Amino acid sequence: MTYGARSVTVTLGDGQKTICDKYGERGPVLLCVHGISSSRLTWARLGERLAGSYQVYSYDQRGHGDSAGVLGPMTIERSVRDLVTVASLLPTVDLIVGHCWGGAVALASVRLLDPVRVLALDPIIRIRPGTYEREYVNPDVRVLFGTEGIHREARIREKTGALDPLDGDADVHAMRDMSLAVIERLGTHNSAEEGGWDLRDRVVDFPYPLTIVRAGVDSVVSDDDADFLLQRGGKNVKLNVFEGEGHSLHRSAFERVAALAADLAERRVPAQ
Repeated sequence: MTYGARSVTVTLGDGQKTICDKYGERGPVLLCVHGISSSRLTWARLGERLAGSYQVYSYDQRGHGDSAGVLGPMTIERSVRDLVTVASLLPTVDLIVGHCWGGAVALASVRLLDPVRVLALDPIIRIRPGTYEREYVNPDVRVLFGTEGIHREARIREKTGALDPLDGDADVHAMRDMSLAVIERLGTHNSAEEGGWDLRDRVVDFPYPLTIVRAGVDSVVSDDDADFLLQRGGKNVKLNVFEGEGHSLHRSAFERVAALAADLAERRVPAQ
């Protein structure tokens, strides 16, 4: 059975608007947060897979997808407030699933929400000083965003040809109208080059169940940060490694991620 999403417009705290999709009508609620150069449609496969027994919500973060023109501050704090706004409109949230930037936003927001589980897929917990431009605004990225219209879409299609068709469509949706300035602002507004993107303090003695899945290949979670999570995260933090899988775990390890998300969503967070 194919479920398809129902979309609604959400007004954020500063008056800007985004689109939120919903898959499924009953069961535990998952709220999904995408990463850099992605959009709410990156969760379409997960939504379709779980919609029979779960409710899966996903929204466009600023500068991405249908919110390509929504900028304002691109700080982690602004992204956290956006997540909290979306979450406040839902009947409940049993699990937040975040990837990359979205994983960072998810774990940074949790103290502002009711007790909730978090599944962070290769989250950007820390960016080492002096590396943001090299890693996230590299020449390949500049070439892609230097094209426009059908030429940009063709480049995206070329890069995503081996993906599931839903994932290819999601990348086109995410980046078709997106500006390189969005990625640059994520760095400058968070002082990433100067070491300002560092969420390790948010993970110390984490208050609710947090499962972090680290990619086995080219992970954005360094060995040092993985050790920090295990030593300082506390009893609620679990760190898994998907050996042989790259950064986009929700794609390359889709079956494992879907099963893990479903299992975690079923577990109620104990009363604090």
